[in-house]
Amino acid sequence: MQESAAPAVRVRALTKTFGEGELAVHAVRGVDLDVAPGEVVLVMGPSGSGKTTLLLMLGAMLRPTSGSIEVAGIDLATAPERSLPRLRARHFGFIFQDFNLLTALSALENVELACNLAGATGRDARQRAQGLLERVNLGHRLRHHPDELSGGEKQRVAVARALVNDPALLLADEPTANLDSSHGQEVARLIRRLAVEDGRSVVIVSHDERLREVADRTFWLEDGRFVQLSALSTDPVCGMEVREDARWHWRADGHVWRFCSPECRDEFATSPGRFASRSLHD
Repeated sequence: MQESAAPAVRVRALTKTFGEGELAVHAVRGVDLDVAPGEVVLVMGPSGSGKTTLLLMLGAMLRPTSGSIEVAGIDLATAPERSLPRLRARHFGFIFQDFNLLTALSALENVELACNLAGATGRDARQRAQGLLERVNLGHRLRHHPDELSGGEKQRVAVARALVNDPALLLADEPTANLDSSHGQEVARLIRRLAVEDGRSVVIVSHDERLREVADRTFWLEDGRFVQLSALSTDPVCGMEVREDARWHWRADGHVWRFCSPECRDEFATSPGRFASRSLHD
């Protein structure tokens, strides 16, 4: 991370409200965030905390209700709607949980198509796509289709695709959620390497505790606000990381189990013995 550099992204008082009046849902509430070039920022939190809403606003795919998001001197919150596709194409790369690869195309063709959409065609696009796949260690899998690739390889194709426009900011939504431990760590290290080598800023939203190892800073988003990150426990029902002071918990025989939601707590209550061995806290 280049601490002395000006922020690649500057967010101030960012708010998103869906609906009005008594039906209003405050998904994000007054969030401030600076992300420096080369920095990896991880945003964690329970389901429904506003993580994906925040990421969509950072990527100019969702308008905030109020506040500002400054990227390359442009406030995405007030930029004309017609300019947003161009801004997304020039400044952002997106990595998704479900890879979103076209099954009829090879790994090379998936990335080459993204190059076409970014303005490169013909030999230039093919060479650019091949170079990016080689950079994510998939030079030997160029002709393979998604159904011939492992989950980790699919996600590396998706990472290569996210780099076609050389974005200043990579935005990743649960990039390791569908991967086993080994492939998840591989993708996490790859994202970290791209940030360090390229001076590329990265914002990840995830439940995956493993990603804390590659993040420069970790934030906890709850009820739409950043709150102090305390020690984490594991929900014994769904396996999600939750704060030690999580509001939903179950006490029995001197032990405390903590949950991401009342639904997980209630499921635990129906059969404590089935789940208790997964996460036991004195």
